[in-house]
Amino acid sequence: MNPGLRLELTGISKQYPLVRANDRVGLRVKPGEIHAVLGENGAGKSTMMKIIYGAVQPDEGEIRFNGEPVRIGSPAQARKLGISMVYQHFSLFDTLTAAENVWLGLDKSLTLPQVSARIVEVAQTYGLDVDPERPVHTLSVGERQRVEIVRALLTQPQLLILDEPTSVLTPQAVDKLFVTLRKLAEGGCSILYISHKLDEIRALCHHCTVLRGGRVTGEVDPTKESNASLSRLMIGAEPPQLQHRPQTAGDVVLQVQGLNLPRQDAFGMDLHDIRLEVHAGEIVGIAGVSGNGQQELMAALSGEDARAAPSAITLFGQPIGNHSPRRRRKGGLHFVPEERLGRGAVPTLSLAQNTLLTRTQHVSRSGWVHLRRVERMAQEIIERFNVRGGGAGSSARSLSGGNLQKFIVGREISAEPRLLIVSQPTWGVDVGAAAQIRGELLKLRDAGCALLVVSEELDELFEISDRLLVIAKGRLSPSVPVAQASIERIGVWMSGLWDRPVASAAAASAEA
Repeated sequence: MNPGLRLELTGISKQYPLVRANDRVGLRVKPGEIHAVLGENGAGKSTMMKIIYGAVQPDEGEIRFNGEPVRIGSPAQARKLGISMVYQHFSLFDTLTAAENVWLGLDKSLTLPQVSARIVEVAQTYGLDVDPERPVHTLSVGERQRVEIVRALLTQPQLLILDEPTSVLTPQAVDKLFVTLRKLAEGGCSILYISHKLDEIRALCHHCTVLRGGRVTGEVDPTKESNASLSRLMIGAEPPQLQHRPQTAGDVVLQVQGLNLPRQDAFGMDLHDIRLEVHAGEIVGIAGVSGNGQQELMAALSGEDARAAPSAITLFGQPIGNHSPRRRRKGGLHFVPEERLGRGAVPTLSLAQNTLLTRTQHVSRSGWVHLRRVERMAQEIIERFNVRGGGAGSSARSLSGGNLQKFIVGREISAEPRLLIVSQPTWGVDVGAAAQIRGELLKLRDAGCALLVVSEELDELFEISDRLLVIAKGRLSPSVPVAQASIERIGVWMSGLWDRPVASAAAASAEA
């Protein structure tokens, strides 16, 4: 026992039916310490955090908080102790506003208008753009994450748990978040920080505990480590180097010409004169700050929103603007949405059943499902993409976020699409899995597939794309070859300033 610790775990274990998520793990966090928990997908990080937050009960072991043994039976009890958590998969009610969601997590000493005012105050203080009156169902993934972070900050925690907090934030927003976290730590708040972004851990964190296979395998000072050494600790090897060979693009596969769509709700984004082309054998990347029309564009391209004029979107020269998602899939267009649970997969269904959402070749015309073939197809995806879980019969919600992402991306890649549209392909996956997914996208491209990738990870877009565009306020920039692009230029364009020279646009962006 160390009375000077904010949090101490000793011998914590958690067994699920098909996996031992935590195996006698220990953890020590000091007051004012930013402590990273590092591990590959499925290593047991999220289970450990849920135990600390009271959302999951351990089978054995002891938890001490501020030197006192505690049994944290629920998140409400955790919050009373001074523990707050921001989940990787958000815990927000879609039909409520941001303020109402925040209010639910607080004691009722404040009225809803007072909570709304506090949200605005905290959001401005920490540079987090949150509108308290917006319904959550109108928010992008990045905007929902900001609501979660503001909700946690309003509780004035002694221990703040952040699970992949920057996975959908822009570099500028990440910088602001780090300023916030350092201020909190200086004030004595301890922070448990889960991230697969090794640069972030090395820049931000004071200490790092490494998990592999549910066990603690090491503790290091991340400031004294390299990305390569942290990768070796986490996955036992360095991630493979991507082979991005230049090649000549083929015929136009997807063409969007003069796409104009009014927003479907008061908080959406109008699309204005969207124009783009994607050729066979190339990856076109779209960068942008979350909430600038990415959701609306993806809905229009995937067929979820079929209001476009038929000729505004063409696939191999055929108008598809008003086609359903199923009809577009028959034409060779496959889509990976940014939301894993609820949109990319049904949480309660097995992985085998989830393959049927987009892969229907084993369903007869009369509606009979060839179960063994479906299970075999799911198992092939699991093996090819190294999805760790309980196998084809496991429910989607039982997988870690990164493993579910690998399965969903793998499901669409293995369909051998002629056009693949992917939103946030490596959100929340470890460095090894991210390298694997990016490598598979490059293999598809080299095989002649056309790919459109929307990502808020600029490094990712620069690594895999042949051309880049930026979306801002519902408009698309001109495309630029990656070889002629730069982080500075794309960052300026993310403010919608692509019509100005880079120097003057950068100055205008800085003033804003």
